[in-house]
Amino acid sequence: MVATTMSNVLTAAARGKRWNWGTSALLTAIVMIMPTLIILHALGGTAGTPAIWIRSAMASLRQGKILARLLSQLTRPDDFSVTYTMRTTTTHEHDKLHGGLLVEGFDEESCHSRYQSAMYRRNPGRQPSKHLISKLRRHEALQRRCGPGTVAYSDALEQLKSGKNATSTSSPECKYLVSLSYRGLGNRILAAASAFLYALLTDRVLLVDPSNEMDVLFCEPFPNTTWLLPPGFPLNIRSLYAPAPERYGKMRENGALRMDMAATTNGVDLPAAFAYIHLDFDQSEHDKLFFCDDDQRLLLSKFQWLVMRTDSYIVPGLFLLDTFREELDMMFPERDTVFHHLGRYLFHPTNHVWGLVTRYYRAHMAWAQRRVGIQVRVFSWEPNSPELLERITRCTQEEGMLPRVVGKEEESPAATTTMAGRGGGVKSTAVIVTSLKAWYSEQMKGMYWENATEDGEVVVVSQPSHEEEQQYGVKSHEYKAWAEIYLLSLTEMLVTTGKSTFGYVAQGLAGVRPWVLFSNDSRPCSRDMSMEPCFHVAPVYDCRRRGDAGKVVPHVRRCEDVPTGLKVVDRKEW
Repeated sequence: MVATTMSNVLTAAARGKRWNWGTSALLTAIVMIMPTLIILHALGGTAGTPAIWIRSAMASLRQGKILARLLSQLTRPDDFSVTYTMRTTTTHEHDKLHGGLLVEGFDEESCHSRYQSAMYRRNPGRQPSKHLISKLRRHEALQRRCGPGTVAYSDALEQLKSGKNATSTSSPECKYLVSLSYRGLGNRILAAASAFLYALLTDRVLLVDPSNEMDVLFCEPFPNTTWLLPPGFPLNIRSLYAPAPERYGKMRENGALRMDMAATTNGVDLPAAFAYIHLDFDQSEHDKLFFCDDDQRLLLSKFQWLVMRTDSYIVPGLFLLDTFREELDMMFPERDTVFHHLGRYLFHPTNHVWGLVTRYYRAHMAWAQRRVGIQVRVFSWEPNSPELLERITRCTQEEGMLPRVVGKEEESPAATTTMAGRGGGVKSTAVIVTSLKAWYSEQMKGMYWENATEDGEVVVVSQPSHEEEQQYGVKSHEYKAWAEIYLLSLTEMLVTTGKSTFGYVAQGLAGVRPWVLFSNDSRPCSRDMSMEPCFHVAPVYDCRRRGDAGKVVPHVRRCEDVPTGLKVVDRKEW
């Protein structure tokens, strides 16, 4: 058995697998002790107590407890250290389907991240409900049955070109929601996730505007079909804005759409072939009727085609509706997991972006016992802020994410240990900072290089990029932004900047409640009440004017970083 195992090890070595230092050290140790173990084992139990140890060691070798991990390391697609591999695999097995959110059957070569991402997460995340999983499978079938390339889709396009809405009997199961893509990457991700939830709740096929790199940043989420709006769509959707006559709020305001029409029309008599849902920052009170039960049940449901413009996370507004409450409760019994589950289902980095993620992860994060992410949202015109740096330092140290430092004269024996962090008895922490500017990470890096920590902990600070200013429509910038969001989501502790959609996406994918930096608070930071994003431009009142929309249902509250916004919370979290 031992000879066979050693043969397997050497065979793996012959394949030219590039090993890291941990693998080489373990292999060297085994090769050195193997002859002695074999000789002593042949002598039996004549040495008394040592023989017991020998037999125990040989049993472990026979069972493959040591070498199996080594062989696994030699054939893993990544290049983590042996110490890291052993630590993570004993905690949980990698669930590449995320508890059933994903399905088998995709071409793995076309999208490496879909099934590999679980290997990079120490936090496996929350478990999705069976109802959500069932709902996703039914929606995938709907996308295949009614999506682009089907007869139903061709018929729906012809109906749209006719300028008239389809009747309720012409194609009852094939209705469509087109989601516009605009503004920053975080906005686009949150808007697409919101549109997808609305499509799930209303049984509509989701078609995402492929502009602004939506077609090159994300893999297709649905098997054997597409979520991208194909070329040649008859509407000039990017020109749709407030003046559009098909704007739902405008039709409600001028009386073209009235509640008394609901009882008399079967869909064909509606004033437009589609409804344009305008939920941008300048939405009117009539536009916000979208979040009213009667409008959803009696009018919006009549349109075969809806086109939605929003750059926000509108999910909290959907939780205010009685129409969707029962379904939402079944899909998300843990209320604060909506984006966590939908984000992990929808947003898989394409292979180029995944390469950026994995290369950086292996070089700067995989070796550490603990990983901390810090997202610093600053604008190009803002000067470097010592006050913000002080907030970050106080937050991470007072909340126990990072150790305090001591002066040179105060260095303790623990601080001068020679065990350089990768294994051994010294705690090691990798800190990843994302920001348009390098100044904040450089200051932190200098602090932990020039000063020892109180307990000897090794802290290594790094930053993937510093683009200096946000560059809309530049692919290389978008690739890096998406990679950095994803890298933040691979950390166990996260500090974000208030109001930032970039941070919202990272915390949701990570499945953690972040510590949020506020600019107008005496506290350096505060633990967020929920990992859910904030709906910035939310309704102030519910539709029946029963009062503050943040007090209508117990699991929707006002955001701490945007007091006029709404956030979904779980009762256990506050």
